[in-house]
Amino acid sequence: MTGLPWIAEQGSLGAPIGITNTYQVGVVRDAICALAVRDGASQLFHLPVVAETYDGWLSDIVSFPLTREHAFAAFDAARSGALEEGNVGGGTGMICHGFKGGTGTASRIVSEDGQRFTVGALVQANYGARDLLRVDGVPVGRELGLDIVPAFDRGQHTAAMQEGGSIIVVLATDAPLLPIQCQRLARRATTGLAWVGGIGANGSGDIFIAFSTANHIGQHDKFAHVRMLNPDAMTGLFRAGAEATEEAILNALCRAETMTGKDGRVIHALPLDRLQEIMHRHRAPARA
Repeated sequence: MTGLPWIAEQGSLGAPIGITNTYQVGVVRDAICALAVRDGASQLFHLPVVAETYDGWLSDIVSFPLTREHAFAAFDAARSGALEEGNVGGGTGMICHGFKGGTGTASRIVSEDGQRFTVGALVQANYGARDLLRVDGVPVGRELGLDIVPAFDRGQHTAAMQEGGSIIVVLATDAPLLPIQCQRLARRATTGLAWVGGIGANGSGDIFIAFSTANHIGQHDKFAHVRMLNPDAMTGLFRAGAEATEEAILNALCRAETMTGKDGRVIHALPLDRLQEIMHRHRAPARA
């Protein structure tokens, strides 16, 4: 993830966050800089945040297919409202727990002292072993083994692909937070990831970032008035961040579709009919 040293130094974020594949971080980063210049952004210089996960099992990553124009189009098309999930954007070629993964979103509302705040999560899910997948605590991955829904080939990368992989989690909130509080919130994404079955395997690039939109500091202001949530009131945000991360990962899995990639490689979507059957069976009351 680029730009983190500047965020650690300044505690502020002044540009879109980009998420792409491993080999094209530079293209997206440079595109954000060019867009800032094109649109007359006020900053004197630009150090954008761009993160990646690896999609080279499905995509022809070594052909470097993404261009700056693609990045321009993506940022120019950004809008508010409901987002597409699954096989979209940077998540197009991603794999999660041996099923087709990708992009997922979710949010929670938190109330503190009569004020309502939102915590939103966006994930690019590309990690995890099949047998570790859990949905609301149910060991779905164990019941949908590779003998039922195949994944990967029998080549030398099979074990690494099944056990490793990466995830990017972006948490955003309108609760007034200081930079150190954003860091605390970002760490709670780990809890949501663990609930689904992520363990941070060797080779995983599990990276989390959180930001607040509540405080805006003018570049030329000598003094800035900022607000912060009392640390004793942050537990609700922490729970919201964990829950939103968990749901965003599950949404990425449930919205993704089976994909055929390079060399005819196929990654199957999580079968929703089987998922419903498994969840119903585990939730059904036991009979005497």
